[in-house]
Amino acid sequence: MKKEIIYKTGLLPPIETIIEVYDNSGINRPTTDKARIEKMYQHANLVITAWDAETLVGIARSLTDFCYCCYLSDLAVKKAYQKKGIGKKLIRPTKEEIGENAMLLLLSAASAMDYYPKVGLETVKNGFIINREKVA
Repeated sequence: MKKEIIYKTGLLPPIETIIEVYDNSGINRPTTDKARIEKMYQHANLVITAWDAETLVGIARSLTDFCYCCYLSDLAVKKAYQKKGIGKKLIRPTKEEIGENAMLLLLSAASAMDYYPKVGLETVKNGFIINREKVA
């Protein structure tokens, strides 16, 4: 029998568990700086998680006003669980939580640029950025 992945909204897993997902997924985050990851989640106001029983296998972290805009900052799925629709299923409840009046925006790593159109996101060419002064 196939195990069902369970999606949860608003549950904050232990930071070590989040770091494990990040490190395993291939997402580039400052995982050697636990305090920074903790602060990232302390200030996020929408977190969706994917679970295989008691194991965290995916996570979506967003910052939003729930009525106009949402920045989906992190979408990470463990390698063994990739290409099974989990990323797309993490985006769906994110969009449901922010509602139909809010747009969802994310910045993609170069390696993931082909992925996001496959799960329903459109490419935008009207953005600007001031990069981090300190990367790590």
